[in-house]
Amino acid sequence: MAAGCGRPLRECSPTPAAGVAAFPGAAEVGLPSPPFTPAGPSAVRPRSRSSAARPQGGSRAVHAGIKSLYLTPSIKPESNLGIESMPSEMLIKIFSYLDAVSLLAVGCVNRHFYHLANDNGIWLKICSSCFQPKKTIWKMKSKQTETVSLGCAALHDRKPGASGLSWIIVLKDRNGKEHVMEEANLSFKDTSVTILWYSTDWPCLDILSTLKLFGVIPLLPDQSRARSKNGPRHRSLIAEYHLANLTEKSVEVGADKLVRLFCLNSGLVVGLWKEKNEIAFVMTSLHYHQLFERSTLGSATVKYALPPHKPLLDDVDPEYGLHDYSLHLDMHGRSCTYLCGTFKSLFCRKDDIADEYLKLTAVSLKDNTKHLPLIGTPGLSWETDVFKGNVKDCYVMDVTLLDETGKPFWCFSAPVCMDLSSKASGLYDYMGRIYTTDYADSEGKVYVELVWLEETKEYFIVNLVLYLSIKKVNDWFGTNY
Repeated sequence: MAAGCGRPLRECSPTPAAGVAAFPGAAEVGLPSPPFTPAGPSAVRPRSRSSAARPQGGSRAVHAGIKSLYLTPSIKPESNLGIESMPSEMLIKIFSYLDAVSLLAVGCVNRHFYHLANDNGIWLKICSSCFQPKKTIWKMKSKQTETVSLGCAALHDRKPGASGLSWIIVLKDRNGKEHVMEEANLSFKDTSVTILWYSTDWPCLDILSTLKLFGVIPLLPDQSRARSKNGPRHRSLIAEYHLANLTEKSVEVGADKLVRLFCLNSGLVVGLWKEKNEIAFVMTSLHYHQLFERSTLGSATVKYALPPHKPLLDDVDPEYGLHDYSLHLDMHGRSCTYLCGTFKSLFCRKDDIADEYLKLTAVSLKDNTKHLPLIGTPGLSWETDVFKGNVKDCYVMDVTLLDETGKPFWCFSAPVCMDLSSKASGLYDYMGRIYTTDYADSEGKVYVELVWLEETKEYFIVNLVLYLSIKKVNDWFGTNY
């Protein structure tokens, strides 16, 4: 068999096949194998050991395989040990320790963090730590002619800047442009706060259409920093007024040498310069009753709606809702107080109900022991950057009427004026000119009668009567008078 072959046994296999089999990487990278060539006489030609160990075709295949291994990018398995792989409950717990600014920054990382950072529970904790609104409760102190609002004690005892609460007015012209007035002078009294805005850059009155009063509070409260006007803030609409034809549609309540005062609904006073008939200042007085809620819980377009009152029925008392009222009355001129008194046990008999009103007499003409003197001469003070003044026979009236359970029944704060009456005084003890003050809204009316004593240079209140709407009484107590 060997002699018949005529060639050595090791030359029966092609030489390149050994090189390919020795380096399988060439087949893995898909390189073509060298063509098969039968061994001829040159195959028996003696070759060196190095030449036999490194065939040319196999060498090229090896280099190509090594090159492909280095150029192919390595693929590593994804790691699941990042913070994003943590359960949402744990992430919310971590986020709950952040402040408002940091929480907003975390929400910008990705979509998952955005939804977790907007958790209501986290923001409720942040807002509760900065603002602690309480229900407005009025309590009468014994042996003291004073009423204290526990719900607005924070406004009275500390500056509004401590909680970030402030009030602004926005004037809008006919073209839709808004003019915001930020700076205000605040004057706190027992049951109200009087706010005065003045500036030298008021827009022209003829082009103004509306005026809106807002309560403003920062969205990112930080008590360690000063209140900033440039940060994001929430506006709560308190009142809106129309300024078109202001001098014709509003009531002029007083004037002095420099300004005229015009009163709009809901107690807003606009002071106009006499010469130019342009705005000098804007003033309003806000009663403490639910003032914090009205200044923070409304929106930029909708006012805060008071919660509905549920009447507490009483089938035993035949005169339920007609007795045991308590009245607290403040009369001030923004800078000084003329009267601060409380009147208890006010009542009305069924026979005194007339013209859809219930009559409560706090000071009677016939009982001169209850007649009250005023401290000083009533007047409403104002100021601007340059001028100051006082409009006589004008003042702010704050009325707080409580029902028999001590709940606020009727509360308001509004500027009023004193009108000289044509009738002469019929009282023997008080001989002088008579002045009257009238106030009315949808819930009731107030009538005040004063006598000016020339000898002592003082005013005496000789008659003070409240008229409550029967509809208001029936809705409040569930009665049918």
